[in-house]
Amino acid sequence: MSVLGVYGVEHASSMIYYGLHTMQHRGQEGCGIVSVDADGKMKRHRGMGLVSEVFNEQKIAALDGAMGIGHVLYTGAASRSMDNVQPLYFHHGSGDFAIAHNGNVVNAAKLTESLERRGSLFHSHSDAELLAHLIKKDDPDEPRIFSIIEALKQMEGAYAFLIMTKNRIYACRDKYGFHPLSIGKLGDGYVVSSETCAFDTIGAEFVRDIAPGEIVTIDKKGIRSTIYAEQCKCKMCAMEYIYFARPDSDIEGCNVHAYRKESGRRLYQESPVEADIVVGVPDSSLSAAQGYSEASGLPYEMGLIKNKYVGRTFIQPSQALREKGVRMKLSPVRSIVNGKRVVLVDDSIVRGTTSRRIVNMLREAGATEVHVRIASPTMTHPCFYGVDTSTLEELMLARMDVAAACKAIGADSLAFLSYDATLKSAIGRTDMCLACFDGRYPTELYQNIEDVNK
Repeated sequence: MSVLGVYGVEHASSMIYYGLHTMQHRGQEGCGIVSVDADGKMKRHRGMGLVSEVFNEQKIAALDGAMGIGHVLYTGAASRSMDNVQPLYFHHGSGDFAIAHNGNVVNAAKLTESLERRGSLFHSHSDAELLAHLIKKDDPDEPRIFSIIEALKQMEGAYAFLIMTKNRIYACRDKYGFHPLSIGKLGDGYVVSSETCAFDTIGAEFVRDIAPGEIVTIDKKGIRSTIYAEQCKCKMCAMEYIYFARPDSDIEGCNVHAYRKESGRRLYQESPVEADIVVGVPDSSLSAAQGYSEASGLPYEMGLIKNKYVGRTFIQPSQALREKGVRMKLSPVRSIVNGKRVVLVDDSIVRGTTSRRIVNMLREAGATEVHVRIASPTMTHPCFYGVDTSTLEELMLARMDVAAACKAIGADSLAFLSYDATLKSAIGRTDMCLACFDGRYPTELYQNIEDVNK
């Protein structure tokens, strides 16, 4: 998922459209935009599918105004419905507001149950709706930020919220800083985005990252900061660097391409192998493959071609679609890999489906050996902070050791980047959330371990 907000910019919805299109890699199930016109009236359009499918010129033009927020949706099959497509829009006597969200609130079920006992009715499984219910609106004269702070303090886990009223945007980040959220300047206005690559697309200039535990208020007075949480930490999700973010994005001072290239260099240092060429799995592994190639002296070749009209298989909503999507997505270049010993560099192994099929495709194309090198550690624990791996059964390396996994995917050898090298590849960082690799969850999980082990 990703969020994007624009304040004080003419034709804000057009800027949001292009920004969301730039971040389509973060979600393909649905998208939406809510704008505020000159009279303070909110207008919304949303739908299932890609940004280019949901919006056209007429629909964007109807969302007039100089302020708005947008969202692209990534969700599991069970939650794939229009009810969950954001931004969500709420009517209230104290003033209408809209909310868009990225991440996952781990105590959502507990909070929802408590609210339902007190009479709240929910229409979605979205944490954005949960936040709307938690924001108390008893005193219409009290600044809304106070009720937002009280609501956020009840939530645990990974979240980046954009809350928009008719006058301002509140940009909120959890106290652990699991997912990126940045501020940019565009003319006399401002932009808030899940990734900095959106700034480049719409011509905004990066200002700064929103800090963990911070709310940034954007209105006619400019930007103001409020720290609402105590004991804040910098626990950026390692998978943002490894997989989710675009290589042209910067995350808290570290460029994603530079991180991945450095991880590839370190991967070679830890796991060299005799081979003829290095091949990266498009697109998120190409930078790591370049780093492996440079460190090893082996030529980097384009041995796999990606069909640009097929989405990311990892974020498909079901396993059946993921398996079907691999062959549609990638094709081996026979003349490049035929007769070669190939080092295949990929960013991670989650369920093993993609790795197994790619190894088979390379062998069918004539590769004599396929040595798989993974630019991250073994993923052995479920993620509860926004990555769709919620049970151990889904994780290949939680069920078998590296030797067994190597056999299962049909590779000649298999090696993973070490835990320490994963952290050191992010030059300047001293901490990240690596819970999916080591099981050290920064928050309480609010789940039964039996549910995790299913």
